[in-house]
Amino acid sequence: MAELVRQQHLDANVGYHGLGLQESDDGDLPVPFPDDFKQGVFLNDFPGRLDIFSAGHTHTAAVTVEVWDGEPPEQDPSQWDEQAETDFKSTSGEVAVWSMSLGRADDVITLADSGGSWRVRVSCAGRSEAAALSEQEGTGEGVERYLVQFWPATT
Repeated sequence: MAELVRQQHLDANVGYHGLGLQESDDGDLPVPFPDDFKQGVFLNDFPGRLDIFSAGHTHTAAVTVEVWDGEPPEQDPSQWDEQAETDFKSTSGEVAVWSMSLGRADDVITLADSGGSWRVRVSCAGRSEAAALSEQEGTGEGVERYLVQFWPATT
């Protein structure tokens, strides 16, 4: 059974419906965030980068990142509005959080001491509430919640 290695909670600034998780050492990425961001696609991957489409235009999302030593237990789909999985390759073992409007955040997510290949599952709840707040007040804090789970990819 897989075990949780580390967990981190952070607030992610969302702008123009987007946030990204990108290789911390992003100098060699062929497509850095937010280039080619696709509106309406919940989870989109590029080399060293994950784009997440938010239901809210401008707000602060509550993000929990978990790093596991194997595939984590499945989440109850009824708890989430959206879920998606993809592959992620890190050269440094560290990921930075990016906002469309504010750029790179100070938060760094440590996956491992060095690079490697990962599987990632992104789950989100509170999407309709975030969309409604964007239409009414313009912003919200912690209404849209994400769980991002990384585990080593098997070859």
